[in-house]
Amino acid sequence: MPRRQLIAPLAVVLASGACSTFKIPRYGLSAEDVVALRKLGQKVSVGAFTAVPPGRSEIGCRSRGPVRTADERPFEDHVRRALIDELFSDSAPVTLTGSLGKLDFNSMKGQWLMDMSVASSNGRSLAVSTVYEYSTGPVFNFTQFGSQSTADQRACAETAQAFPGAVPVLTGKFVHDSQFATLLQ
Repeated sequence: MPRRQLIAPLAVVLASGACSTFKIPRYGLSAEDVVALRKLGQKVSVGAFTAVPPGRSEIGCRSRGPVRTADERPFEDHVRRALIDELFSDSAPVTLTGSLGKLDFNSMKGQWLMDMSVASSNGRSLAVSTVYEYSTGPVFNFTQFGSQSTADQRACAETAQAFPGAVPVLTGKFVHDSQFATLLQ
């Protein structure tokens, strides 16, 4: 078969398998968390955050492409910045550091799964876990409604869009925990 006849079908196959990138929107403050923190009357310094694995700024989604954080910063930095926005003070007597032990999603079930432990400079610590649920549309598509590729693209896009909603659920569970005040003493 001549080379030209092989190149055209190969180009079509490569183009149809191209990946997308699903960008996570920026985080917004949780008014509920801010109100709860004001009731405590104290702000804290937010130190370093780590994650397992560290430095990850994207997670692959259904072989369609990565779900990627805003500015391609690591997920742990994204959560840390959310806490800074809600808790930070330059002159705070207490510093909180944290670790994301788990941060993943299931785009089939429509869930962000997160575990976070936070340690205070006063020696106390607190661990919280969340499963944030969101809609990803139909699991299966029939050809008259669109391709499976379309369903996968939609699910991955909705996964990225859901992350900013998952973060305040995680930070809210932390801030509203009955043991949170002991981290600030």
